[in-house]
Amino acid sequence: MIICVVCDVLGAENNGTTIAAMNLIRSLRAKGHTVRVVCPDEDKKGQPDYYVVKTLNFGPFNSYVKKNGVTIAKPDKKVLTAALSGADHVHLMIPFALGTKALRMAKDAHISVTAGFHCQAENITSHLFLKNNRFINKFVYRFFYRKFYRYVDGVHYPTEFIRGVFEKYGGKTVAYVISNGVSREFHPEEVERDPRFEGKQVVLFTGRYSKEKSHRVLIDAVALSRHADTIQLVFAGDGPLKEKLQKRSRKLKNPPIFNFFSRRDMVRILNTADLYVHPAEIEIEAISCLEAISCGLVPVISDSPRSATRYFALDQNNLFECNNSRALAEKIDYWLDHPAEKAARSEEYLGYTGQFDFDTCMDRMEKMIIAVHKQTKETVNNG
Repeated sequence: MIICVVCDVLGAENNGTTIAAMNLIRSLRAKGHTVRVVCPDEDKKGQPDYYVVKTLNFGPFNSYVKKNGVTIAKPDKKVLTAALSGADHVHLMIPFALGTKALRMAKDAHISVTAGFHCQAENITSHLFLKNNRFINKFVYRFFYRKFYRYVDGVHYPTEFIRGVFEKYGGKTVAYVISNGVSREFHPEEVERDPRFEGKQVVLFTGRYSKEKSHRVLIDAVALSRHADTIQLVFAGDGPLKEKLQKRSRKLKNPPIFNFFSRRDMVRILNTADLYVHPAEIEIEAISCLEAISCGLVPVISDSPRSATRYFALDQNNLFECNNSRALAEKIDYWLDHPAEKAARSEEYLGYTGQFDFDTCMDRMEKMIIAVHKQTKETVNNG
């Protein structure tokens, strides 16, 4: 098949949407499909089957958008026409301007369309300091549905959690719940421990340095921990709040390590850490948490009602009260004080992660695309 993947956001693989898009693109190409990619990533210009558009101009807010490490595509009818010409199917990553324009053009051309759901309302409203405004968040979901998702032939949801949230506030969709999947690279292995971790208890969190990820909660929890003097925090990621988080961490005896790691280095760190903490308040699917437990780490996860990650907890010792640093400190101390129980729980989690196998999930994504394409083609032919 000729499949056109439309990405309003694409660039460095430092955010969940870009990672999900590139994983799908690579997988479909490996399966023999021709994949055309429409995106605003200038680094892709000139590469085969990449159709690069310009970015939106936000005027005085351009510096803020740049600070957040993403570029957002500007619709270009000429580029989209070239990308869609002869295509069998279109997959849209998010419901922004480029994706919306591609949707309208695909429907006019009777091309089957699927769309991913990778953007919670709070991912938008947090930039407006309104992430806790229920009315505004419900409005965003209703807007997404009325202007975008009700017109697509199938919607990919990474978790049942986000499907439930969106269909409650937006509307019913033809739904396919498929995890973005965990690569088999992430597994337990014997690796040499970083000399910087000698005599330390390594507590790790992987997540973009942004408000909704709640790094501050973990920093404050370590300050309250009985093990504060020996805990080495590692924040794997990147993002606009790096300097603020570094400043907040000055009260800790051991300065946290802030760094964006390659996949191979990430596997090494996951296999030498002692505990994984996921304090994020807002999350559709925390693949980073699944990668950690796939390497044998025991997680402590925020019980936020706006995060799907809480469903990865096997019992209450793997959860802490959302945004409560003292409660998190107690759970960190519990696991560091009970190494035998932690080892047993690690084994339980290794059995749990099989359902998120990357290749299986990508096979299901391909089947979704083929099924939607066939159904749409039959509908068009039957007139």
